[in-house]
Amino acid sequence: MHQLDTIFRPRSIAIIGASQFPGKIGWEIVHNIIKYEFQGKLFPVNPRADFVHSMKCYRSVVDIPDHIDLAILSVPRSEVLAAVDECGKKGIPGLVVITAGFKEVNQEGAALEKQLVEKVRYYGMRMVGPNCMGIINTDPAIRLDATFAPELPVRGSVGFISQSGALGVTILSLSRERHLGFSMFASIGNKSNLSSNDLLEYWEEDPDTQMVLLYLENFGNPRKFTQLARRFTRNKPVLAVKSGRTGAGAKAASSHTGALVTLDVGTDAIFEQCGVLRANTIDELFDYATALSSQPLPADNRVAILTNAGGPGIMATDAGVSSGLQLAEYTSGTREALRKIIPPESNPNNPLDLLAGATPDHYEKALDVLLQDPGVSAVLVISVPPIMVDPVKVATAVSRVASRFSKPVLGCFMGVQDILRTIQQTSQSFSCNAGHIRNNEKPASKTADPELHFQGSVIPLYAFPESAVRALNGMVRYAQIRRRTYEEPIRFPVNKTDTENIFRKVHTEERSVLTQREVHDVLVAYGIPVPLICIAKSPEEAAVKAREIGFPVVMKALMKTRQHKSDFGGVAIDLRNTDEVLDAYRHMESRIADRDLTHEFEGVYLQPMVRGGKEVILGVSYDNTFGSLLMFGMGGIYVETMKDTIFRTIPITNQDARQMIESVKGYPVLKGVRGEPSVDLSFLAEILQRCSQLASDFYFIREMEINPFVITPEQNTSLAVDARIYPDWSLLEKESV
Repeated sequence: MHQLDTIFRPRSIAIIGASQFPGKIGWEIVHNIIKYEFQGKLFPVNPRADFVHSMKCYRSVVDIPDHIDLAILSVPRSEVLAAVDECGKKGIPGLVVITAGFKEVNQEGAALEKQLVEKVRYYGMRMVGPNCMGIINTDPAIRLDATFAPELPVRGSVGFISQSGALGVTILSLSRERHLGFSMFASIGNKSNLSSNDLLEYWEEDPDTQMVLLYLENFGNPRKFTQLARRFTRNKPVLAVKSGRTGAGAKAASSHTGALVTLDVGTDAIFEQCGVLRANTIDELFDYATALSSQPLPADNRVAILTNAGGPGIMATDAGVSSGLQLAEYTSGTREALRKIIPPESNPNNPLDLLAGATPDHYEKALDVLLQDPGVSAVLVISVPPIMVDPVKVATAVSRVASRFSKPVLGCFMGVQDILRTIQQTSQSFSCNAGHIRNNEKPASKTADPELHFQGSVIPLYAFPESAVRALNGMVRYAQIRRRTYEEPIRFPVNKTDTENIFRKVHTEERSVLTQREVHDVLVAYGIPVPLICIAKSPEEAAVKAREIGFPVVMKALMKTRQHKSDFGGVAIDLRNTDEVLDAYRHMESRIADRDLTHEFEGVYLQPMVRGGKEVILGVSYDNTFGSLLMFGMGGIYVETMKDTIFRTIPITNQDARQMIESVKGYPVLKGVRGEPSVDLSFLAEILQRCSQLASDFYFIREMEINPFVITPEQNTSLAVDARIYPDWSLLEKESV
């Protein structure tokens, strides 16, 4: 047995705090367990009651003569610790603590929760909660609804994890309306013992759970989540809504990279790397889940649109193309077959308009032809029901054809709920399970319990084209995730010892920024190409150094703390002779004095002028929740204005690096436009991975930025033109804990 089986597959349950009064949580939980026909023993516990729901009520859990697998606590906060002690003495391995009033309310509650966690650990228990609405397992051999939700759950193949109890109640109600069934449900509340990571591990090998939906408010251990979700999504989709997208704005930061790390960047990075599909709303989450739970995955993004109205067909086309879907090109055979079916006034185009008088027979025959076309990977069926055509018969005909193919078919029907309600009542004979998500095949068997398991009885139906397109696009994205080849991060040969010595010196001197020479040496040690630099303390020394480097040169002010040199005139480029170098130094010195920054000025450094190539930015920023994040984007002085950047958690793989490069809007510029050659994309991916390795090896780097990194078509001419590194020594203690 898995250790969580005692919670989700118990043979005996004690309800501590069971109530005789309807409306009380202790009464509602007992009521739901009985109403859902739990296939095990149930023992109410309440020292002030003799009977609850006509069952004998025990004064204490220790008085129960049977062994108990699971105890559900719905008692006042002040009684929780004592109740846990009694459960520990009884040897109960599983707890669900419904009671609220812990760390979510105040410091006193947080202290009490700490004691609760210590007791649970002492007794070797596993606990859901506190501050949760309970758990569900719809397995016919278990049939457990240990929640106080008013709606009974629908049997299905989706596991749902919610940090919000109130939202969990809404989700259970919405799932019935959207005809989406659950295998298990867990409201994890404060997740002080059992977290979403634990449930992902538990459900990974559960054959009844073929998809996981998440509502998250925060990450407990994002690094562990990354490892688990990457493995999980290779076989089963994970869909998530993460609240807390907005904040007060970017934090104060020394680099462009730090300023661009907003509140939600780490979440997006983790989800993208793990293959988790992120939804913006609960409604969008259900759009994705409805399609993924009932349809096979598409081979690619080529879509056919079948409609009886021009307007919705155009709306679907616009939404699809905008989201990255592609209108399929029909073969000549498909066009010829369609001409024999469609009205004379119509054309065999994509979208295919059957016109307003289209009957169920028209839809059935046309869809059959489209699904046979090898160039069609998915079909979106749109129906605006006219008075003379029964939309239920159209949905039935479409679903009958779809059940014969291993291609996804989604529908956009007006009056969706009326159609589904009618079909549910008549219990159509082609109901199917969602188990084909794993192997991309459609089962033909009818469920033995259609009342509880009606998901898949028809194709997924949506009220508007945009919703259907969004769901189909999610299916395409997950199909791409399934095709990913997973790899380990590359470890490049580097000079880690010299870098350690540099950081040790900076730490000893209690500095929070590396000098330009130190930055140069760190980058060289990690194989990141940099131009030769020379430091000068006077105009005359600068002129000598410039002649040694060779003209033209770039001159940059060497400042103690201020790093954005262009903000105060601290950069001079394309200096072609000694006089220009002398003049540039003196003008720079004067401008710095005008800004009252003379105390910061320590001279200049010079480097060869780099010509050609494209400017990109590479950066690292430490996030207190997610750890080190790697940034990539189009570089230069406008990076914060344009914000064409993307983040990933560290370490990254070569695949991650290529995806980062291809995800920015400026990617076509890097590939080459108007006859320009492509930059060396493979080398750019390598540089990203080297930055990732540097940040992994020295996790106390709070911020690092290379801007610009000039990437050219040739590896040997690509250079990190400017860079800065800021260590945060407090992270040494934080990360070592």
